[in-house]
Amino acid sequence: MRFARRVRQEVDINLTPLIDVVFLLLIFFMVSTTFTKETHLSIDLPEASAQASRASDMQIEITITKQGDFAINGIALVNRDDSTLRAAIEKVSEGDTAIPMIITADSATPHQSFVTALDIAGQLGFSQLSITTKLAPVSE
Repeated sequence: MRFARRVRQEVDINLTPLIDVVFLLLIFFMVSTTFTKETHLSIDLPEASAQASRASDMQIEITITKQGDFAINGIALVNRDDSTLRAAIEKVSEGDTAIPMIITADSATPHQSFVTALDIAGQLGFSQLSITTKLAPVSE
């Protein structure tokens, strides 16, 4: 006896709804996620007192103008070279690194000039450093 074979239908799964659901989930997570991570630091900033501190008899004051020119104890240096600043500090301090040093910069001073003065003072071994600033006139 011969039975007629049935024609088998291929079973296929329609993936379109599955892909739609995956894309909707992806969009939901993209919209609900924050990409910036904010970090909050707790910093205790120093406060200035109303009284001016008493200046020491022997101190070195490096003044930096807004053009980046250096002056030590009110005497301007001939150029902005690192070696000139180093030699002038060594001459004024006479090798004594315990002398307090004040670095005063104009508010418009180039950052590199200030860092240069700070770096040379550190290389020479000065540990008592004070940093002050002078505000630039408003008319400029």
